[in-house]
Amino acid sequence: MTGHNGAAAAAHAAHGAGGAAGHDDHHELGFLRKYVFSSDHKVIGVQYGLTALLFLFVGFVLIALMRWQLAYPGEPIPVFGRLLEAILGPEVAFKGIMSPDLYNSFGAMHGTIMVFLAVVPLAFGAFGNYVVPLQIGAPDMAFPRLNMASYWCYFLGGVLMFASFFIPGGAAKSGWTSYSPLATIADLAHHVDGQTFWLLGMVVLITSSLLGSVNFIATIIQLRAPGMGWMRMPFFVWAQLVTAFLLLLAFPPLEAAGLMQLMDNIAGTSFFLPSGLVVSGRPLEVSGGGSPLLWQHLFWFLGHPEVYVLILPAMGIVAEIIANNTRKPLFGYRSMVYASMAIGFLSFIVWAHHMYLTGMGTKISTFFQTTTMMISIPSVIILTSLFISLWGGSIRFNTPMLFALSFLPMFGIGGLTGLPLGFNATDIQLHDTYYVIGHFHYVVAPGTIFALLAGVYFWYPKVTGRRMNEFWGRVHWATSLVFMNLVFLPMFVQGLEGMSRRMYDGGATYAAQEGIHGLALAIKLNVGISHAAWLLGLAQIPFVINFFWSIRHGEKVVGDNPWEATTLDWATPTPPPHGNFASPPVVARGPYEYSFAGRKGDFTPQNQPA
Repeated sequence: MTGHNGAAAAAHAAHGAGGAAGHDDHHELGFLRKYVFSSDHKVIGVQYGLTALLFLFVGFVLIALMRWQLAYPGEPIPVFGRLLEAILGPEVAFKGIMSPDLYNSFGAMHGTIMVFLAVVPLAFGAFGNYVVPLQIGAPDMAFPRLNMASYWCYFLGGVLMFASFFIPGGAAKSGWTSYSPLATIADLAHHVDGQTFWLLGMVVLITSSLLGSVNFIATIIQLRAPGMGWMRMPFFVWAQLVTAFLLLLAFPPLEAAGLMQLMDNIAGTSFFLPSGLVVSGRPLEVSGGGSPLLWQHLFWFLGHPEVYVLILPAMGIVAEIIANNTRKPLFGYRSMVYASMAIGFLSFIVWAHHMYLTGMGTKISTFFQTTTMMISIPSVIILTSLFISLWGGSIRFNTPMLFALSFLPMFGIGGLTGLPLGFNATDIQLHDTYYVIGHFHYVVAPGTIFALLAGVYFWYPKVTGRRMNEFWGRVHWATSLVFMNLVFLPMFVQGLEGMSRRMYDGGATYAAQEGIHGLALAIKLNVGISHAAWLLGLAQIPFVINFFWSIRHGEKVVGDNPWEATTLDWATPTPPPHGNFASPPVVARGPYEYSFAGRKGDFTPQNQPA
């Protein structure tokens, strides 16, 4: 560690000198170089954050329109229906009525946008970029230009995805998982279709994630401030480090799969296309011999680690906020660190629990059942440590803390409802039903997104120098909590009734044809769920107004550490300048020294000398 500290001190001294010069040169930079094509990690973090929030809005609009179709199938969508017809054409939205093809496109793109363009970039790209270098005492990321390239690859991928709505045939229609052979044959009328754009977009987005993950790993290993040992790093930094390794190792197989499926679609190959395919009564002219199951293996090898790419940064944010607002150290900090490593390792050997219906043998399914149950243990360790951290704390119930506290039971519900999906016997009944949607969304929506909103409220004063309005923050929290549960809780009932997740009319036609009268209740729940979803959208208006209004008019913070926190991100000027620190910090203690006996205040910053 002494050698590392000496190298780090030399690096920081060099960066400090360069940072000062860079700060002088910074005044000469034009607007584009300073705010658009910037290599400063803080500007890039803000770019990621604003872009991801915009895509979060787009993804919500898609599902809000789909919820109308589920609640009132075959009826024109008020106001937006005619707009859809004008923009996308009467063949997909005649007189404002959503067609099955448009419903499928919206469903595929909602999942893709929310996961790959909204939540992951917000959790990893935005919070990681802005906060990690500050918390480890670094002047910037290890490779600033690579960091800028990562953001612009992400932006280009988003543009490709969004543009696919406006090409002939519309956007991808084969679900966010894009299973073969459906993804190849769904739109044979168009040589370059929405699926082609989806695949090109995914290749660029994956490239963005790979550039970012390499940068994060190098930064955390090489640019920690002197004295910042591994067990002095905040848990948020550990969560981002494990996330970076997940992205680095899990995304390349999907990138290769995306390129192979792209060749199947436009070059006549058959990596995933089996022999003997018949489409619309005619044999499909392909060489055949490919394996559709190969696509599933390659997709879910990324798809399950991706869940932890979502949840680990969220856990890191919640840990920082709980430690700060209970005014006591995190309970079981080392156990949480080792648990996050265990999650990272185990997440690579659970992927096939998504594939029980493919006919795998009992020995293989038993293996994946076992590993799925095992990965719940480190998740429970982290969640339990966060719960116990509340015990005996002098809790401050501010807006960040309210969102962080809500994350705990919401993620708990998401985790517990996932257990039946990890068992072969029960998953066969629940697979592809609304139960799966309810489970996954409890992890991502009231789970991860609540943590991300907590992070926005928590670090907003450091980024802007002002606080967001506390009253409207509480309104935002209370309404979001109520409507989130009204949206997703009834889906468990629908799933247990056997309601399929992909029926564009909410299952009404299927139930009528098959005489399944038990689905009547499940179908009726669609109306209430849809109204709750629209109200959830309205509940975000106070947040949007508060976010932008507070930039100019919010209460100015007093000092650089308004939350009286211990970590290095609060030891910088507010907002942090180019180079971050007025002088290179030296770390003398652990990350959560709150309320230690015999000390003057109830917190001791990491850079305060021992």
